[in-house]
Amino acid sequence: MVHEDQGRTGVFAYGEGDDRAELTYAPAGIQNSLIFDHTYVPERLRGQGIAEKLVDHAVAFARSEGKTVVPACSYVRALFDRHPERYGDIRTEEEKPVGRI
Repeated sequence: MVHEDQGRTGVFAYGEGDDRAELTYAPAGIQNSLIFDHTYVPERLRGQGIAEKLVDHAVAFARSEGKTVVPACSYVRALFDRHPERYGDIRTEEEKPVGRI
């Protein structure tokens, strides 16, 4: 699992090339928040818990930075909904991206 900080945006990734799974994030429209906007796992890697591991690494990063998370990605939102005991402290619902085209 690697974290690629791309300045204002970033990616948590697992694997390489055609076997690369990733979760992308960017600043959200409220102070100290990140929007988790996309999660992708290649079909041949699905069913192994990789997407959840990506979310957990990204959430740990957000917590370490004192940020909350807007779960804009449908997978992240569903995971947050299923496990409020794990993610309720970090979840926010503001979904206006800042500085995105």
